[in-house]
Amino acid sequence: MGAGRVLRAAVAAAAATAATRRALEARQPGGAERWTRTNHRGEPISLLEGPAVAAGLVAGALVGARGRGTVAAAVATAGAGAFGLVDDLAEDTTTRTKGLKGHLGALAQGRLTTGGLKVLGIGATSLLAAAVGTHRTGGAARWAADVAVNGALVAGTANLLNLLDLRPGRALKSAAALAAVPVGGPTAATCGAVAGAAAAAWGGDLGERDMLGDGGANALGALVGTRLALGLPRPLRVAALAGVVGLTLASERVSFSQVIERTPWLRAVDELGRRPRTEDPAA
Repeated sequence: MGAGRVLRAAVAAAAATAATRRALEARQPGGAERWTRTNHRGEPISLLEGPAVAAGLVAGALVGARGRGTVAAAVATAGAGAFGLVDDLAEDTTTRTKGLKGHLGALAQGRLTTGGLKVLGIGATSLLAAAVGTHRTGGAARWAADVAVNGALVAGTANLLNLLDLRPGRALKSAAALAAVPVGGPTAATCGAVAGAAAAAWGGDLGERDMLGDGGANALGALVGTRLALGLPRPLRVAALAGVVGLTLASERVSFSQVIERTPWLRAVDELGRRPRTEDPAA
């Protein structure tokens, strides 16, 4: 993939993430209250990390990807970040609908939630990215099938990373682990973008001053998903999609936080770098 390209992507992502975070802090659109949430400890925490990380990832993707992969990675990441941020800022908390099943159920009833808009929007931008980046290796039907698998993998990974964003650093660590999977293709070097953005956001996230929110977590997942979709051979892409779908369905019935808490090695990784626990409520 080229060590130089990986390094350039990492530097660009880290610089853009840090610069965007400082700019947003200086002038928070709509006021500080709009960007403040309460974390799992009941403490105030800022959502500004999300758009900062998304901007950093796009910058890193533009530097690290090649050819049509550049457009694919930028479209998928920016789209996921934008629709995730809409859900963060415009969600109607008085009639909160939770989970993919809940949002799809609302859509089936003719009710469009911000979460439902996010599902549709990320699905559309993921398919567009897949159509741009997927190389034709056969007839139109085979290409269309590849686009469908790739688009679903991008959107599914974007959603999965968001499901993991329930504790400080969890989504960043998960994205870094997935980005470390060796792949080829035009977006292989975007692992540097993930590493750079994560490094820039690490202190605020683990220090529990900032959180990714949907905007940041969805963007992370979309870029990781694009890298896998455009870099893995077809059998592995199908296997990866099956894994993502399986974990997503499992999340409707099982708490990832409880599974992590009961698994010693997962708990050790999850707590690495975090503030000491006093009393972490179950998710």
